[in-house]
Amino acid sequence: MARRRIARAGVTATLLALSVAGATTASARPADVPPPQFTVGLVTVNGSGCPAGTASVTAAPDHTAFTVTYSNYLAQVGIGAKPTDFRKNCQIMVRVNAPQGFTYGVASADYRGYAHLAAGASGKEQANYYFQGQSQTATIPHPFYGPMDNDWQASDVTPIGSIVYAPCGATRDLAINTQLNVSAGTSNPATTTSFMTMDSTDGSLTTVYHLTWRRCT
Repeated sequence: MARRRIARAGVTATLLALSVAGATTASARPADVPPPQFTVGLVTVNGSGCPAGTASVTAAPDHTAFTVTYSNYLAQVGIGAKPTDFRKNCQIMVRVNAPQGFTYGVASADYRGYAHLAAGASGKEQANYYFQGQSQTATIPHPFYGPMDNDWQASDVTPIGSIVYAPCGATRDLAINTQLNVSAGTSNPATTTSFMTMDSTDGSLTTVYHLTWRRCT
């Protein structure tokens, strides 16, 4: 199926602040420049959308973001789909190893994938985030509607004053929960197939988490 222009969710959603359970955020001040380097790795990966060995994480060369790439993240309904295939999810724990004296928060996230939705069908991507031991953010849905046969993109943005940073001097993994849902709606699942992916075998469609850095005081 030919991929045409990127389809975006109707609005760019705003992330609710990553709230801290019974504690304050890291004591920090803005950094003049991003830190010289950091490493990032997957601690745990669970979910029907990311079987073992199908998710990877990489730090961006400019040290302002990290990317997550999936290779088997597909939700679908209709011909050839199993009854449980309409919903796929992935829960990952990411460890960002910040340089000494720095801490980070998630400023925004860009999600990308591909959707083939029959007329009357719909798809939805949603996600939330939190640091280990802290409260989860609200889940933010991004709906898409058929007919559609395009790459899709959705973005979540955290207001500057609401960004919560990882505690200085402590290791707190970042939990990221994502989900894809596809509904046949008024389309006929006996004669059509509708699907939505968040995967990329060639690395061209990645999920990007943009970081903001501060110096610890």
